[in-house]
Amino acid sequence: MISPAPVAVVPPLGLLPLARTAVDRGSDRRVAADLFEQIRANPATRVMYLAGGKTLISDTEVVLGPVPEAGFGEVPVYLGRTLADAQEPAGTDVVLITLAQEDPELENDGARWASLREVAVALGELDAALFVEAAAISNWHAAHTHCPRCGAGTVPEQGGWVRRCPQDNSQHFPRTDPAIIVAITDPQDRILLGSAAAWKGNRYSTLAGFVEPGESLEAAVIREIAEESGLTVHSPQYLGSQPWPFPCSLMLGFTARTEEAEAAIADGVEISDVRWFTREELGTAVASGEITIATGISIARNLIEHWYGGPIKEPEIEARP
Repeated sequence: MISPAPVAVVPPLGLLPLARTAVDRGSDRRVAADLFEQIRANPATRVMYLAGGKTLISDTEVVLGPVPEAGFGEVPVYLGRTLADAQEPAGTDVVLITLAQEDPELENDGARWASLREVAVALGELDAALFVEAAAISNWHAAHTHCPRCGAGTVPEQGGWVRRCPQDNSQHFPRTDPAIIVAITDPQDRILLGSAAAWKGNRYSTLAGFVEPGESLEAAVIREIAEESGLTVHSPQYLGSQPWPFPCSLMLGFTARTEEAEAAIADGVEISDVRWFTREELGTAVASGEITIATGISIARNLIEHWYGGPIKEPEIEARP
């Protein structure tokens, strides 16, 4: 039985590029020991390939191909059933096959290998949902091949959504690391942006950090901002979230206020510089190329433009002769 399409609940940030849902992940079907045998026999079943974080893209669509003669491989993952008619009819089963490297023989009809960062904004709802899900679960399998208790090699079960240790019979499930990301404003309604020490160029974004064990989201907002900028913030307000499978984060977007703008100072470890911007100052700095800001697929860009009041114009790239 296919689960009904979820009722859309749109957060203040709107429908973020990586937070679109168009797949019934079929958790009730994963428990069937013969799941892959069942769907392999169905000619309507489709497979999605992933290699090094890239999948096959044709124009602006993820390539979903027929089941190969060799089957689904060693670690297939059941991604679920499509919820609406798109390139495939609603109810189509989709299985992820992860390859050790890109296979040129699959590049038919102009298809190319592309990463999620490259194509996310251009993808439709179904393709974006499949790519995010596939990237996240593939990353988990690659990093969790052995039991954390005894070190024995684990085996995938339940459609690829559980790994079991054959030595102690423990089950291990995919992990997601929650991280807060915050648009901080001051009494003048300026926004604070920071430049990470690891970034090249003059790139600025909203401040962010991982939630620690035993910590609420609001407490993480206050702690992380104090650590990275020296500011005391208050009134954290949740605006929206989206998965960030690089490799396994869930980004939770907030706004917060500070009354002590002049106290802002970069920690010098994670953050090399912090700057306050009015809307005019930020628009001018981005348009002139003085600074760059986060890309359109990120929740950071959406937080910034939510404060800004609309899209921020970037420099036009001159066509090469």
